Amino acid sequence: MQLKKITSRGYGTSLLTGWRIFLCMIFLVSGNALYGQGTEVGSYSFLNVSANAKAAALGGVNVSLADDDVDFLTSNPALLGDTLSGFASASYQFYVGDIGYAGFAYAHDFNRLGTVGFGVQHLGYGTIKSFDETGQEIGDFNASATALVISKHHQVGNFRVGGNIKAAFSTISGFRSNALMMDLGGVFIHPKNDLTVGLVIKNAGILLSDYSETSESKLPFDVQLGLTIKPEHMPLRFSVTAYGLRELSDSNDAVEASSLGKVLRHFNFGGELLLHRNFNLMLGYNYRVHQELKLEQAGGMAGVSFGFLARIKTFEFVFSRSTYVVGTAGYGFTLSANVEKMITR
Repeated sequence: MQLKKITSRGYGTSLLTGWRIFLCMIFLVSGNALYGQGTEVGSYSFLNVSANAKAAALGGVNVSLADDDVDFLTSNPALLGDTLSGFASASYQFYVGDIGYAGFAYAHDFNRLGTVGFGVQHLGYGTIKSFDETGQEIGDFNASATALVISKHHQVGNFRVGGNIKAAFSTISGFRSNALMMDLGGVFIHPKNDLTVGLVIKNAGILLSDYSETSESKLPFDVQLGLTIKPEHMPLRFSVTAYGLRELSDSNDAVEASSLGKVLRHFNFGGELLLHRNFNLMLGYNYRVHQELKLEQAGGMAGVSFGFLARIKTFEFVFSRSTYVVGTAGYGFTLSANVEKMITR
């Protein structure tokens, strides 16, 4: 599934229009036109984590990999192109204990309406033991969070813009919270070179209801900017993504002794070795994850992830392994295919 070349016909006018859209997005970020509550960890923080195994293998954050992967609509809605119509993808991430993160994505062409994407993100925390104030065990309870996503994009020359509407639901032991959010994304695809730049404003919205009258849930509003480039004549592709840009001076940065460390906390790095059109190797590094989960005496492999992609006939399979602390890792799997093409054969 390779990205189709975009025609340069009318490039001057389209380029000007595209840059206007990008500048409008940047203005919205710097101003107060969108409502968001910062990047604090909360009930809906799972929305800034991808269930997609490819994204996990590349460090966990990527908004610029325009690689015809329908799963990436939850990372940046502008990555959903018309060539993805008919594709479906199912992902699952195995975390520590009973924690699991499932994702599903599908794109369909509705003729005049164009290609519309649909996604589901579900994080299950498994069964959790509960205790009273004296420490006595009083039973078990479950906790989970789910988001339903509808995605639409529009092509303007070498620019593509897109938006997601998300309804999110969180449940903890019978207590419920609901929220309505949106993502606004854009991507620039170079007309000649293998270079893409992506920008996304994530999880701007409102809390419809909270767990209780005293709860103060936060939405994980974030701004992310990324670049993906493949040097000519080299079987390598690199991605660099900056995230947490809305709250650059968050409390976690205060523990960093160096200014460089504070900056690196907002960067994710990913690389791909393109061995064959049907087989790729992937490696990722997330500095923040490394700093926050490494052991005092040894950093181990915290923050390091890797994986591979294999295409077998009409199916694409991706495996990832993400390391958190020594002896603890998460494993991800993604299976995707053009199901509409398979059905109409």
